Amino acid sequence: MKEKVLVAMSGGVDSSVCAHLLKQEGYDVFGVVLKMTDAHEGTVAAAKQAAKEADVPLLVKEMKEEFEQKVISYFIDSYLSGATPNPCVYCNPLVKFKALLDTADEIGAPFLATGHYAALRREQGITYLCKGEEESRDQSYMLYRLKQNVLSRLLLPLSHLDKETVRSIAKQAGLSSFSAPDSQENCFIPENDYGAYIEQRRGTLPKGDMISPEGKVCGTHRGILHYTVGQRKHLGVALGRPVFVKRIDPAENRIYLGDLWEGEQKEIRIGDLSETFPGALSVLEERTVKIRSRAKAVSCTVVLERSEAVVSFSEPQRFPAKGQSAVIYAGDIVLGGGRIL
Repeated sequence: MKEKVLVAMSGGVDSSVCAHLLKQEGYDVFGVVLKMTDAHEGTVAAAKQAAKEADVPLLVKEMKEEFEQKVISYFIDSYLSGATPNPCVYCNPLVKFKALLDTADEIGAPFLATGHYAALRREQGITYLCKGEEESRDQSYMLYRLKQNVLSRLLLPLSHLDKETVRSIAKQAGLSSFSAPDSQENCFIPENDYGAYIEQRRGTLPKGDMISPEGKVCGTHRGILHYTVGQRKHLGVALGRPVFVKRIDPAENRIYLGDLWEGEQKEIRIGDLSETFPGALSVLEERTVKIRSRAKAVSCTVVLERSEAVVSFSEPQRFPAKGQSAVIYAGDIVLGGGRIL
């Protein structure tokens, strides 16, 4: 009897090839598409087409209420508090993979699979989340909050493939998704105009003062949600030298600017910690950290302090942003991480 596997389908080339490869390996493949918002109507239609072409049954799960409560609210509240959110990072454990696990249990599937570019290694009862083989496509950063209940059942068939190969497989298999564009940054904001999206829901935020590195008012901002820590362009001020957003103060409705040299930090504090296996962040091997999904990983030390941790870099890092994630690695293994405070 074939083992069942549930594949997260989006209609994109990655999930389509994921389902195709698993069928070739002899699994009994089922698909599921998660409708997170009304903006996902196109995703559902594309997933139905992909499932038809791959000859797999497809379930459609309405997740709008969960996504609204656990992702959109967090996303908006983060910007209004002067932080820069990681919506995908929190959607994965709280909505997407929870729904995958629940649906897999409903249909009796011991495994679930996605088209993420990351890898898994299973040793002595632990499933380690690892970087994908192609560094430029690695998505392990986005998955760092997954725990063993998910990782132990997860399959990632694309871990060893580059995007060109994935598209080639799709074309050879007759999957129309071979030419589909890559996924966008925010799946629930099609135009990616997050400022307009938030103002539509919460109203227009008041303008306020821009404060120069010398502590003087040097301009007017359009509302704090239109800015992020580390931003250097489109600030609307002319100081005769490059500056960046150093700090956002929602209480004072002020944005504090800094000279570029001030953007380099030797350490950060992180909270809301998460580990991919018990005790992972206490591992004493040489560790590296990434403070953005596409940032270079640098050597670091990690000191745990109850529910928080201090991460010190071997070389200063530019513009670590409050609200973003710092993800800790030991070699290619994801240990976990937390939100930058």
